[in-house]
Amino acid sequence: MRAVSVSRDIAATPRQIFAVLRDPDRHAGLDGSGMLRGRPQGPSPLGPGDRFSMGMTQGGIAYRSVNVVVEYEKDRLLAWETWGEFRGRRLVGGQRWRYELTPVDGTDDADGSGGGATTRVTHTYDWSRARLPRLVVELPGFPRRMGPAMATTLERLASAVRA
Repeated sequence: MRAVSVSRDIAATPRQIFAVLRDPDRHAGLDGSGMLRGRPQGPSPLGPGDRFSMGMTQGGIAYRSVNVVVEYEKDRLLAWETWGEFRGRRLVGGQRWRYELTPVDGTDDADGSGGGATTRVTHTYDWSRARLPRLVVELPGFPRRMGPAMATTLERLASAVRA
């Protein structure tokens, strides 16, 4: 399988974390890769099947990615597939960004405040469905770079839900 995953336990409820992830206005601030730029275009908060775009930069080249929410389970799972489009045609892409939220056993959130809750967040970059994966994912070295970048994203996500 062509995928890289990173997990982190975050002191928050799945609901609190999901609220941050569903807000595309927060994605650039969470991004550990440094590739997301500017403001998104599209709906907020995100829901099943929603389409949004993000400003990106790679190797000094600015562009917009087009993303479609392809997996959605409230407070548990959010994934979108990203594409590079030109005049409405998908040229490259198909990679998925996925967040799975799992309550950690033994944590308590009896009052609903999130104070005692811990959630394991598993962040996955999956390029098994990508168009031209060797050219646009593997040769530029994304599989090697994504693990550390995704760990930074989860660190920023933990800070965002605390704020």
